[in-house]
Amino acid sequence: MSDVPEVPEVPAELARLRSSIDNIDAALVHLLAERFKCTQQVGRLKAEQHLPAADPQREERQIARLRSLADSAGLDPVFAEAFLNFIIAEVIHHHERIANGDT
Repeated sequence: MSDVPEVPEVPAELARLRSSIDNIDAALVHLLAERFKCTQQVGRLKAEQHLPAADPQREERQIARLRSLADSAGLDPVFAEAFLNFIIAEVIHHHERIANGDT
């Protein structure tokens, strides 16, 4: 008798969908990494130009744009906004660290 619990066989359709989800998750991680590479460059430019880490007007425009894109794509705009707000907060944090020389 093995100590490893038996894993029930997963229906083929469920396995296929899970595989697609795994691929999409991997793509999202790579896209976020690329996005943060760009925002790190923005942070360095802002620091060099002595600009504030946050840009509330741009953030408002981006949120409105993303909500519209989400709506068009059939994604909950409230969720899309919350997701973008999370990313924006992290970007601002990175920009503040860059400005303080904490990179």
